[in-house]
Amino acid sequence: MLTLKNTKLTVKINPKGAELTHIIDNKTGQDFIWNGEEWAKHAPILFPAIGRSTEDEYLLDGKLYPMQQHGFATDYDFELLEQRTDFIKLLLKDNPETYQSFPFHFEFIVIYKLEDNALNLTFEVKNLTEKSMSFALGFHPAFNLPGKFEDYQIRFATNDKVLKTFDIVKNPFPYRSGKLTTFAQSVSEFSLDRQMFAAGLVIFDNKIDQIKLSSVLTDYAVSLEMTDFPYLCLWTKEDMTLPYLCIEPFSGLPDIINQKQELLEKEGNHVLTANEAATYKVKLTFDN
Repeated sequence: MLTLKNTKLTVKINPKGAELTHIIDNKTGQDFIWNGEEWAKHAPILFPAIGRSTEDEYLLDGKLYPMQQHGFATDYDFELLEQRTDFIKLLLKDNPETYQSFPFHFEFIVIYKLEDNALNLTFEVKNLTEKSMSFALGFHPAFNLPGKFEDYQIRFATNDKVLKTFDIVKNPFPYRSGKLTTFAQSVSEFSLDRQMFAAGLVIFDNKIDQIKLSSVLTDYAVSLEMTDFPYLCLWTKEDMTLPYLCIEPFSGLPDIINQKQELLEKEGNHVLTANEAATYKVKLTFDN
């Protein structure tokens, strides 16, 4: 396990999947990241797919390729390129296994940097193939919610007056129906309610630059800046009453149900031309 530390926070990162596993407030001992057994993940990085592909397959130039749920980045140990007390830089490159399901040469860099009570993340994807490469990228952190789920609220920073969400159907895994619906809550602020997750994940089709999760009873607060990501997903396990909420910046979307996707044309995906790179930044700020 890799460790970052400053006067405010201690951060643990698993080289496998470059996954964030702990963010601990040094003063109170509060761990902001979920570590329960009921859901064995913490903050997986989704690449090069988000969600489950129809029949676990997609099309590229008419040829079928296998793709597991959320891609394969979580399966591999990232190479440690650089480490300081408050900084870690990790790398995943394509290999013969990844090439069987994702026939591209690429570099995927993940950087974590502590700054006071904030953790800055940078994701960089570079296409090393002499043809266009299409991918999705998602960050899937689960935040602990001490106390009651309903004692927490969400506040968005967005210029949109109406929140729109992608209609989700379960079959049994969540897919998009292809339709949009109007979110019932107000744009600026709303309390968490497990009923809003009855159909599973909630994906907003809005430009949301910042989201704040806070308690109405304590000083607990997590703010997430995500200006480089076009979509935001909220999720907690709909069939269990677990004390966490996932706040997930998405660049990409799950499949539409029963539609085999042609990768270079898939809605929401990012397409890089030969030798082009894309950078995404996220900033997590913690109060407790």
